[in-house]
Amino acid sequence: MRYNERELLSLSRQPAEKAAEIRMSVPKKGSVLKKRLVKLVVNFLFYFRTDEAEPIGALLLEHCRITKEEENVFSISFIEEPERKYCFECASEEQCQEWVEALKRASYEFLRRSLIFYRNEIQKMTGKDPLEQYGISEEARFQLGKHQQEFPHLG
Repeated sequence: MRYNERELLSLSRQPAEKAAEIRMSVPKKGSVLKKRLVKLVVNFLFYFRTDEAEPIGALLLEHCRITKEEENVFSISFIEEPERKYCFECASEEQCQEWVEALKRASYEFLRRSLIFYRNEIQKMTGKDPLEQYGISEEARFQLGKHQQEFPHLG
């Protein structure tokens, strides 16, 4: 996927849903855990050297797996390359759990499935499609595919 570097830099400066200094390693041979400022903005996870204003990297949190590895360690891997893991070591188990939950909620797919779930619930309760008033109720992105008839994990 291509990105405009200036737009990404601008996005990295937006207010974060979550941010903290935690230890992180990237999926390179010989990579060690280093203290990084990690910042979640929309569905991007930016990481910075603790003394620099510009990010040294960004992860688009789509088609990825967020896994709790140990009580205070979680990882992010991508569906296309599951063996390549970004590892994060938090100060506590509680902080780790908070990050895992925030990251899982950050993906576009989670938000889309949540919208569809709540749309269906509102429609059952009121008999009206809440998206109809916006003229978007028939758009394909707001429909569940035949292989996706499950509800999102919302907890």
